[in-house]
Amino acid sequence: MKEGQKLWNREELILAINLYWKLPFGKIHQRNQEVIKLAQLIGRSPSSVVYKLGNFGSFDPTLKNRGVGGLKNASKLDKTIWIEFYNDLENSSYESEVLRAKLEKTTVEQMNNLSEDELPKAGIVRDRIVKVRVNQAFFRKSILASYGNTCCISGLNHPDFLVAGHIVPWSVDEKNRLNPRNGICINPLHDRAFELGYITIDLDYRIRISPKINDLIKNDDQLGFFKKHDRTPMILPGRYSPDPEFLKYHMEERFKG
Repeated sequence: MKEGQKLWNREELILAINLYWKLPFGKIHQRNQEVIKLAQLIGRSPSSVVYKLGNFGSFDPTLKNRGVGGLKNASKLDKTIWIEFYNDLENSSYESEVLRAKLEKTTVEQMNNLSEDELPKAGIVRDRIVKVRVNQAFFRKSILASYGNTCCISGLNHPDFLVAGHIVPWSVDEKNRLNPRNGICINPLHDRAFELGYITIDLDYRIRISPKINDLIKNDDQLGFFKKHDRTPMILPGRYSPDPEFLKYHMEERFKG
């Protein structure tokens, strides 16, 4: 560490890894407004934040698999925070959102646009619902960031028309609910077809359309929304490519082949 520099503390690192999860890797730079905002909140320079995000990139397995490395000279605490966060996303992501809200002098509900009218007034039930919804919002942000706000099937690239879909459904695999490799960025129409098993993605990352969709849709124009994508390659994310084991599950257990 250079003379005059101060060590990053645990809370700062948790805030930084929260941001790392939400930013496309190609947009981690000093001019990014989210980088600037975090730097202001923790009293550091944007370049310092960017450097720390690069340190986290050195631990990211999905970048390593692509031959992309983050910055070197990460600290032992950097690695500890990465491992803790990556291995316990359900609790770590929520805690990082609570910490960010506290720093911004707001509540985690307000920061994630949760309507008070739809929440219990207080108690364990409220806490549970808030945690689930905040984590769902975190999952959506991380998936859309991974895919650069682009639908993996259609190429539609406006976030208002995209969702973060699960490969293995939320209700089936509690452990991997927030695993970014269990998520795909997709438009709502194709997401619904994916949920119902009329679309899947094979192990070569190609879109497969079930022949049974012909029994469901008779209009040729409407059918074209699906069949034109059959056997075309999906648009892969910049990081967190779908895990083959999750794809295999969907093909074998959900797809109407």
